[in-house]
This record gives sequence, C-alpha cells and structure tokens, in this order.
Amino acid sequence: MNISVIKETPGWLALDKPAGIQVERNPFGPSVESLAYAHLEMKKRNPYVGIVHRLDRVTTGVVLVAKKKNTLRQLNEQFRLKGVQKTYLAMVEGAPAEEEATLQHWLEKDLPGKRALVSNQASGPAFECILSYRQLWKGPNGRALLEIHPVTGKYHQIRAQLAAIGCPVAGDMHYGASTSYQPNHIMLHAWKLAFSDPGSKERLEVEAPLPDWAMKN
Repeated sequence: MNISVIKETPGWLALDKPAGIQVERNPFGPSVESLAYAHLEMKKRNPYVGIVHRLDRVTTGVVLVAKKKNTLRQLNEQFRLKGVQKTYLAMVEGAPAEEEATLQHWLEKDLPGKRALVSNQASGPAFECILSYRQLWKGPNGRALLEIHPVTGKYHQIRAQLAAIGCPVAGDMHYGASTSYQPNHIMLHAWKLAFSDPGSKERLEVEAPLPDWAMKN
C-alpha cells in the first residue's frame, strides 16, 4: 500500500490518510506511520517519523508527520495552544435545525464501549468540547454536507457531537447512522490544516483532495 503525499518539506510531511488504517504503527496492518517510514526510507536510511496528531481509523484526510524531533515538538506545541486551525467535511443523515451554529457539550470517554458520551451539562470526569459548523448544501435524500471547525480536539468529538443533535455522520453506525458506507469508512474527512511551518515560520494551509461523497453532482 502507498500513501499520497500532499506536501513535503525538510521538516515535515502532509499525507492524505485513506480510510481503514490507523495512524500509529500496529501489528495488524499498514499505518500512516509505517507508510511514511517507507516513503522516507527511499531517500534516507532509518528516517525519523514523528506522529503529530491522529485521525480515527474510519476517517480520511490530512495527517502531519514530523521528520525531525524538533519539528515534532514545535508542531505538538501549536496543537496544544490551539494554534492549528482544523477544517473537516462531514456528510450527515438529516440536515441540522440551524444551517450554521456552534455546538458545546461535555464529553466523557466510554472505554469499554469505544465511544464518546456527550451531555449538555458539566460533570466530574467530562471535558468541554466545542465545534462550529456551517451547512454547505443539502441533498434530496435528506443528507447535508457540513464544513466543521473543531475548537477542541477530544476523542470522537465530531462524531459524538453531531450524533447528539440528531445528525450522525453518514455511515457511522457506531453513533446512530441508519446504514453503513464502506468497510471501516464513514463520511468524515479532515479537509484542511492551517499552521505555522516550524522551519520557515510561514503561516500556511495544506488541503487533502475532496472525497467523492463531498462533491455535489
């Protein structure tokens, strides 16, 4: 398996993650980490591969991989300080009541169930999660395409918050979708990342190609 390189600099790679693989290396098959290593090994023996952030196995789109330890530290710090702007696309079952809104919930991880539980009120172990969305278009089948900007980056946040307002991501039966899409694949795509390049200090944006389901015919 190969992985598509969106952009490469001396310090980092932006890769277009396909559905069905995990970001971190694991014994069960290829990962973003192992595929990035194979790509870099063609140019340099025993290259450094640093995972900057993660996407769910069922999600596609932009993943940043550091090629140097110092670059990894700087990119991690940008994520920690919310200096990275993330833009997702999601096809949802049922258009939301408002075409544009900010969602605020409290999220708690359900480890046995491998899911996130969200509520409208704070509780002891829960973390605040916030995202904003706007509806780009609505299809005749009742589905709607949303552009999403998560403010926080919690476990399964987008999937759980959209399900909480009655708009589960299409194909995401784990969070209440009526039908599946493809094996290990839901209609959620990490579309764009805007951040400061640790090398050049330039503010830039990398963008993954649109998935077929996001293109209005």
